Amino acid sequence: MTGTSSLSSWLSFAVAVALALCPVPLRAETPNIFQATLGEAGKTAEVSTEQMRQILADRSAIVLDTRSRAEFDAGHIPGAVSLAAAPSEQIAAVTTLVSGDKAKALVLYCNGPYCQASRRLGEQLKDSGFSNVRRYQLGIPVWRALGGPVAVELAGVKRVFGIDRTAIFFDVRSGAEFATGTLPGAIHAPADDIVSGKAKMALPEDDFNRRIILFGDGAHARKVADFMGKRPRHNVSYYAGDYAALAEALK
Repeated sequence: MTGTSSLSSWLSFAVAVALALCPVPLRAETPNIFQATLGEAGKTAEVSTEQMRQILADRSAIVLDTRSRAEFDAGHIPGAVSLAAAPSEQIAAVTTLVSGDKAKALVLYCNGPYCQASRRLGEQLKDSGFSNVRRYQLGIPVWRALGGPVAVELAGVKRVFGIDRTAIFFDVRSGAEFATGTLPGAIHAPADDIVSGKAKMALPEDDFNRRIILFGDGAHARKVADFMGKRPRHNVSYYAGDYAALAEALK
């Protein structure tokens, strides 16, 4: 064996040992899709979908929907607050919301990567002295796509019911409750049976983006919404109110 080949063998052995004993990965793990952000540079940091879910679970920040009230009513992240103020009045509205505490944690979102509303307001808030402002810049489209639940307000249900003849309404109440009356055209899908697998929902197999609205009572509708979040349906919303209020509004 030559001196060169001996040195090469020794170096190979040394590298192998170093790799085996190295306590720190030489390459950072690639984040999965739930941990991803746009990676934008700017005055406000971004949060991932995973972080957003945790923020909502532990209520560690006020989540602000920076879109119009009509958009919020049509579908929003559960637990979010509608800013519902003209652009010139938004800073004052946020200041009132946090009772003047500009250190309050805030997370803003809007209509996704190309929407400017959350970026613009985030910068304005920072310039106005708010010190803890972040953005979920992936927004409501990506939240939906990754199975996040979406709540629809009464005004949003009324609008869909009146103009979207392709929408499918599912009544998730019990059989006895459904038998007393439901919305015109609604399909029965009892929450416990759907979630347990005892029954299946009558869903179109050629259109996975069909608008679906779940209603009945808020808790059961949310349960089915969470169940469907693990299915390839990307346009599912649930009404968090009770059936009586909904039926009265849609008479």
